[in-house]
Amino acid sequence: MQNAGSKSRTAVALRKSAVARYLQLAALFRRRIETGEWVVDARIPTVEELAKECGVANMTIRQALGILEQEGLIERFRAKGTFVRKSNRHDLWCEVQTDWSGLLMSRDNAQIEVISSENSVIPSDHPTEVGDLAPGYLHLRRVHRRDNEAFLLADVYIDERISAKIDEKDLTSKTSMRLIADVPGINIVDARQVLTIGLADPEISELLGVPLGDPVAYVKRVAVAEDGTMVLIANGIYRGDMVRIDIKLLT
Repeated sequence: MQNAGSKSRTAVALRKSAVARYLQLAALFRRRIETGEWVVDARIPTVEELAKECGVANMTIRQALGILEQEGLIERFRAKGTFVRKSNRHDLWCEVQTDWSGLLMSRDNAQIEVISSENSVIPSDHPTEVGDLAPGYLHLRRVHRRDNEAFLLADVYIDERISAKIDEKDLTSKTSMRLIADVPGINIVDARQVLTIGLADPEISELLGVPLGDPVAYVKRVAVAEDGTMVLIANGIYRGDMVRIDIKLLT
């Protein structure tokens, strides 16, 4: 059986950060499977070989491999070694749109679940320089899925004065921007989107089904009405392994 890591390589440089070393290594090894460096059905290097390559203790390698085993990516056998059993999916993309028309489109085959709803809320994190706060907001926490895989966790704040005009069924079928754009009499005069990259904390890890410390994309969207009120504030968190941003530089 071919060894998936038989070629020589230089030592792995691990970051000095709050993310535990075994989580960093789990992400590294997962990436090797995703890229095909460690191919399905091949035996990967031994714990001792990986520990020497990465400059860590054997236990740290075992912890990292334990995460991949829980995910079903590898299988370990006594006296035989550790084998790749499957690769992560590559085709469940979710494009983060970069124009107004794109933000209004629902994702193909996407299901939206409202997991909590609360009235008369003021978001603690809001861009004061963009517009004025409404007296109160309807706060929705929604999970977006495709093929039963969660790809987006979103906290959506809608001006309570217009939330009553939104059909309840639309809350599980429309993007946050579409919810506002379709309200009669509301004219959006400004809309902003900001994307930053971060790491999955325990809550995000559980709700999106990603390993703790994995990369995620934070997307903040704001829509402003004619009177200067921020009628929509939406904070989304996308799985880093499913998101894609495609920007056309020339028209």
